[in-house]
This record gives sequence, structure tokens and C-alpha cells, in this order.
Amino acid sequence: MTLISNKKKNGYAVLELLFYIASFAIFSLIVINAMITMSRSFRETAIQAEFVQSGTIMERISREIRQANDINSIGINDLVLNTGVNETMEFKFAGSDIQLWDTGSNIGNLNSPSIAVTNLVFTSITTAKSKVVKIVLSIKSNNDKLNRTVDFYDTIVLRGSY
Repeated sequence: MTLISNKKKNGYAVLELLFYIASFAIFSLIVINAMITMSRSFRETAIQAEFVQSGTIMERISREIRQANDINSIGINDLVLNTGVNETMEFKFAGSDIQLWDTGSNIGNLNSPSIAVTNLVFTSITTAKSKVVKIVLSIKSNNDKLNRTVDFYDTIVLRGSY
């Protein structure tokens, strides 16, 4: 009699083991899916933060234009501002970077290495009373697999022109 009851217990142990393995596999799939979703969400948040942080590029250019006395030269991708006696501030679009030059010295790039500038256009507008610079800036993240581009626009009046 004891022989029969031991066989029944062994049978239940195998079924229990299969149940636990199936439960573990399902739980593992749920955890892995959640981790993949969090990873994608983190990557998207980081890309959006790069786009927001890139707005500081436009703010820096706008501030320098606003404080300038005059425009020394303006091209489609290059702007040289007169900021004082024998002092200039220059913005150059070189490759995928915006370089900042202060009186002939390269200060560095305004954009971070994770951001690529795809377009930078300066347009001069002169009226009877003032000088204005219109800026169009397009950027993209080097980490974005979707290659999304964000555009920034601004129009700034030079303080020395009114």
C-alpha cells in the first residue's frame, strides 16, 4: 500500500514542477517586457531633453544679437556682429556644428556632440529705424533612430540700431 501512495505523490511533484516552471517563464516574460518598455521610454525622454536643451543655442545667439551694436557681415550660414570697439562675435555653421568666435578666437561649439545642426540661416532685415536679424535653426539628435528634426525661429532687433 505504501508503494502506491508514493507513486501518486511523485506524480504530483512533476505536475507541480511543470506549473512552477510555466509560472516562472510567464513572470520572466512580463518583467523583460517591462524593462524593454522602460528602456525605450528612457531613451525617448533623453532625446526630448536634448531637443529642449538645444533651445539654449537659439537663446545664446539671440542674446548676442540683441546686445550687438551693429552687423559687420551676414551670410546665409555666417553672422559677424560688432559688439564693441574692435570686438566681434561670430557664429559659423561648420559641418553639423555652430561655432562661436569671439574677436577671432574660436570659443567652441554651441551644440553638444549628441546634437547635429542640420540648418542655420541668418537673414538681415533693415528698416528706417532699426536692424533686425531673422534666424532659422534646425537640429536633430544623433541618438534618434527616427531622425526627427526640431526647428527654432526667432527675429531679434539689435540694441544699437534703434
